[in-house]
Amino acid sequence: MKICRTKAELRDTVKGFRANAETVGLVPTMGYLHEGHMTLVRAAKAQTNRVITTIFVNPTQFGDPSDLDAYPRDEARDFAMLEAEGVDAVFAPAVEEMYDPSAQTTVETEQLADMLMGALRPDHYKGVCTIVAKLFNIAQADKAFFGEKDYQQLLVIKTMVRDLDIPIEAIGVPTVREIDGLAMSSRNVRLSPEDRQAALILNKALAYGDYEASDGRDAADLENDIRAFIAREPRATVQSVDVRDAASLEVPTGKITAPVVILLAVTFGDVLLIDQRVCDPS
Repeated sequence: MKICRTKAELRDTVKGFRANAETVGLVPTMGYLHEGHMTLVRAAKAQTNRVITTIFVNPTQFGDPSDLDAYPRDEARDFAMLEAEGVDAVFAPAVEEMYDPSAQTTVETEQLADMLMGALRPDHYKGVCTIVAKLFNIAQADKAFFGEKDYQQLLVIKTMVRDLDIPIEAIGVPTVREIDGLAMSSRNVRLSPEDRQAALILNKALAYGDYEASDGRDAADLENDIRAFIAREPRATVQSVDVRDAASLEVPTGKITAPVVILLAVTFGDVLLIDQRVCDPS
């Protein structure tokens, strides 16, 4: 497994793949890998000849410096996991390699970036779009793989690809969960044992919302019911509950008759967790 620390090293590695007419899959991550990331790697391996994983904790998508500082890191562990999965190359640059001190260009999906989680975390998706666009330009991969847990992020990236005519296919991979239903996340390690148990309310709330959505409920009423369901857990602090059109993230009008996505953002202690589920009332 080739470890690349610079953009030049990664580009040279990709040139070698292209010289053999091989397709390239890209799995962008911020490290501290878990089984969810490995599922993305396996999807990439199934659909492309060569797989590149990136590990970069991107400072521009963190609004709170303490959240950036607290983000878990274990590069040696990550490298071992990726090598065991047969990843061909890892791009693990320093911040100085990715961001020129005089950089003044950013990328943003104007509408999608400001709604929902974007309203809770201003400039978060601008940071995501900018770093993903840079990784796409550097790696020049054929396909890139992202988890569906951050549903809005996936739509943001797909919209950016469409609007900027980037020659890559952004592919969503279903959320991977622990055996008890909690969505896998690098943030889970920061939960206290009590909050880890309390966080199971998220998947239960999604199952409840899915059942209720199939009954032709009004979206606003369903949001209120899900909030009340989560409020049964005293350790959970709801940041947002949204029921949106699954394709556009627009607010549904009237009864739910088309697929919707339930989006949750809930804090346990000082750890913000997100989760989602697409519900098809048909």
